[in-house]
Amino acid sequence: MAGKQVRQWRSMCKGLVLGTFLTSCTILLYCLSTPRIPSSHPEVPVPYSCAHRPSQLHPKPITNGSQQTTGQTCTPKVDVMFMKTHKTASSTFLNILFRFGEKHRLKFAFPDSRNDFFYPSLFQRSQVKDYRPGMCFNIICNHMRFNAPEVTKLLPTDTSYITILRDPSELFESSFHYFGRLAPFTWKIPGDDKLTEFLRDPHYYFDPDGFNAFYLKNLLFFDFGQDNTLELDDRRVEEGIRFITDRFQLVMLVEYFEESLILLKDALCWEMDDLLFFKLNARKGSTVSKLTPELRARALEWNAVDWKLYQHFNQTFWKKVDGYGRRRMAEDVAALRRRNAEMTSICIEGGRAVEAGSIQETDMQPWQPIGEKSIMGYNLKKNVDKAHRKLCRKMLMPELQYLTELGVNLWITKLWGHVRDIINW
Repeated sequence: MAGKQVRQWRSMCKGLVLGTFLTSCTILLYCLSTPRIPSSHPEVPVPYSCAHRPSQLHPKPITNGSQQTTGQTCTPKVDVMFMKTHKTASSTFLNILFRFGEKHRLKFAFPDSRNDFFYPSLFQRSQVKDYRPGMCFNIICNHMRFNAPEVTKLLPTDTSYITILRDPSELFESSFHYFGRLAPFTWKIPGDDKLTEFLRDPHYYFDPDGFNAFYLKNLLFFDFGQDNTLELDDRRVEEGIRFITDRFQLVMLVEYFEESLILLKDALCWEMDDLLFFKLNARKGSTVSKLTPELRARALEWNAVDWKLYQHFNQTFWKKVDGYGRRRMAEDVAALRRRNAEMTSICIEGGRAVEAGSIQETDMQPWQPIGEKSIMGYNLKKNVDKAHRKLCRKMLMPELQYLTELGVNLWITKLWGHVRDIINW
């Protein structure tokens, strides 16, 4: 009996060593695979616009806050830079952009070999798949660490810059759950409730120079290419917020996602059906830590720069809503919810998201965090009518599968995924 236990322990130790080795090698490959920036790229002026008369784009009448037609028309805007921040429902919005781009045959600027632009390194236009100076791109939307000079050298002058923010306390909870195991300094946090223990004394545990430490402090500010370790009273914080304010025409809020989409529709002259969505990459409720008022306050204090950023754009957001008209906004949000409810009844088996183990098609399996399967997904109804079948599948398709369908080579991401599957097994 003792010999059997020894063999079991040896097998477990071998598996642990092998898993650690594979994980270390893959993370190293994933993070160090940034291509060298060619020094021979000539500076070619970007065009004013890359719009090419996409199919089905027609001028539409403009209405004011009183729902009255002004007599003017607008043409849908197709040149879009979406700054995809982390843990902010951005995968849901990405699905909207993918469908809009496909519908109108737009040109995406995609990364090569993985699903992000070699994050967390600053974006370089040489990271774009098949990039050549002077090329026309309509949409860029994958994860990057924002680098304005490089982005402006890639995209046309009339590009609309869009991004999305989330309450930093909720974002921190989500990021700690999703990325915590990838930040080695969290491994020394004792107990089962590592989040609570960390927030009890974050300065004791946090290593600003540690691997992947940026995921767990002012992640939003970091995503915008700023220094996430700045003290709140540092003048560079205000400068960073002003920079983001000047660059981005619309900053959406997760907590008011539908209102954000209505503002987007108004700003870009899109149609209501362009905004249809199902919530993607949602966690099952049992894995979400409910923050007490005390923990929320501690999380906001720890992410004070993100909190200041969020408060600033929360104010500008509601000014835009007031400009749009509160009553008009409520009516349009209700209309969007009705359309989404209709699509739910048409597309989704059971009318709701299910846990990963209950998803029937491999192609509908979402990407999971290391060590668990907490991200939910959907089952497509088997009897969807022909008119809706394609749209339903696209709306339900997880991000990585959609990228593959759009022609992106994700070999590094897929390699890392195989290692994660071994660890999650």
